[in-house]
Amino acid sequence: MRLVLTPWLFDLPPWRRYDGFATHRAIFLRRADVSDDLITHELCHVWQMQHRPLAMPLSYLRTGYDRSPYERQAREAARRTAG
Repeated sequence: MRLVLTPWLFDLPPWRRYDGFATHRAIFLRRADVSDDLITHELCHVWQMQHRPLAMPLSYLRTGYDRSPYERQAREAARRTAG
């Protein structure tokens, strides 16, 4: 798993509202000083992408970001592991 600092990525319109973005092999971060909760959230997305590589990203088209079951699962993972 790679953590990649890419502040320029988050200047692009699709990612402006986020601080992290996950693929099946890497987590891209806006800045280095992110919370453990964000890393947990994005690690959950990595696992989701590895196990549901089509269903996970397509869920955002079907349900939208806020109502995606994958987004809810990642939020719950961060909540359960919060300090």
